Amino acid sequence: MDQKETAQTAEAAGRAETAGPDAEGEHARPGAFTNRAMNTFSPADEEKQRGVRRMKLTATGLLLFVAVVYVLAKWASHQGAGPWAGYVAAAAEAGMVGALADWFAVTALFRHPLGLRIPHTAIIPTKKDQLGVSLGEFVGENFLSEAVVRQRLRAVGIGSRLGAWLAVPEHADRVTAELSAALRGALTVLRDSDVQAVVGEAITRRADAQEIAPGMGKMLEKVVADGGHKRAVDLVVTRAHDWLVLHSDTVMDAVHGGAPGWTPRFVDRKVGERVYKELLRFITEMRDMPAHPARGALDRFLSDFASDLQSDTDTRARAERLKSEILGRGEVQDLIASAWTAVRSMIVSAAEDERSELRLRVRSSLLALGARMSLDPKMQGKVDGWLESAAVYLVTTYRKEITSLITDTVASWDAEHTTKKIEANIGRDLQFIRINGTVVGSLAGLLIYTLTQALSA
Repeated sequence: MDQKETAQTAEAAGRAETAGPDAEGEHARPGAFTNRAMNTFSPADEEKQRGVRRMKLTATGLLLFVAVVYVLAKWASHQGAGPWAGYVAAAAEAGMVGALADWFAVTALFRHPLGLRIPHTAIIPTKKDQLGVSLGEFVGENFLSEAVVRQRLRAVGIGSRLGAWLAVPEHADRVTAELSAALRGALTVLRDSDVQAVVGEAITRRADAQEIAPGMGKMLEKVVADGGHKRAVDLVVTRAHDWLVLHSDTVMDAVHGGAPGWTPRFVDRKVGERVYKELLRFITEMRDMPAHPARGALDRFLSDFASDLQSDTDTRARAERLKSEILGRGEVQDLIASAWTAVRSMIVSAAEDERSELRLRVRSSLLALGARMSLDPKMQGKVDGWLESAAVYLVTTYRKEITSLITDTVASWDAEHTTKKIEANIGRDLQFIRINGTVVGSLAGLLIYTLTQALSA
């Protein structure tokens, strides 16, 4: 690249930077950043390009040197300098041929030699898209195949390495902290109204879809059989007795209020006192006598009710109607929705507290998992198998998308700038081909001339 080309490249880069990303639609194209990198020269690229120019001068200088040697050797041969001039001329002639052939080959990679549109020249700019397709196919066949992925992952031994890493307390603390941060972030992003609606709908739909009467009947039957209801009965009759003791006037006033208007007041009072005393006696006996007939009657009632919940059609239908009425009440729906708020607050608080039970249990589980993975070959095999299957699924399912990323990206590059970019990065090494061609050609020419002279002698 001469000074004019360098100036044009710098000017194009300046225009691209001034226009900004929107000028070329970089926000709309996935490969925009790559395009910009391939279409502009960085200071490092400029330095590499200067190195290419120096090597070009060296290779060209060597070509001119052997050409001068050839001319001098031929002149000396005509002047009768002796046999040695023929050997030198043959070596120099073959060196020129090798240098020119390799110059043509190297130049044909990037441009048309001498501007002549010779077939199969300017390979990179004209075959850029085909090279991108070939590169994508090469990557897909040799790097994204199932056998290669499984072999590489199996050789790495991720299961044992991950286990050994997790078994270190500092690493477990780090993973716990990262998981806590991720959990807090996820809960922060979620809107309470959306989650509450989903939870409420899920609970209501599940409750509507499942009949509750048989399950309640089985549970009640087991409670009665185990005597678990007796403590509830004890609590109820004890509270009833205490209430009656404290509210005797209320009970008697209730009796007075229900008496006919034509009865004498002292009769109403006597009746009220009698009712109160009998009611208090009944509750007291029921409280103090575990074998009280009323308790037995209650046991039989609960047993019959449990059986009806499981087998009686009318009882089950009434239970379903009651369930629907309860679920349909606004208070119940508000309670279901508010449950998420409480759970969310509890989880966020636990995730923020380093000494919370949640984080301590997660840390302990990670340490135990790491210790087991580092020592248990079966566990390591399972983890490796999961990872291999996941990786194979990704590469086999999205192989086309991955390889198309390569082909589409290469296709979006500007041919001229891509050629200059590639030449800047590998051109210096390619110039050694010209130098080697000159040297090897000279040696080959000298050897051929020597063998020819020997055979003709």
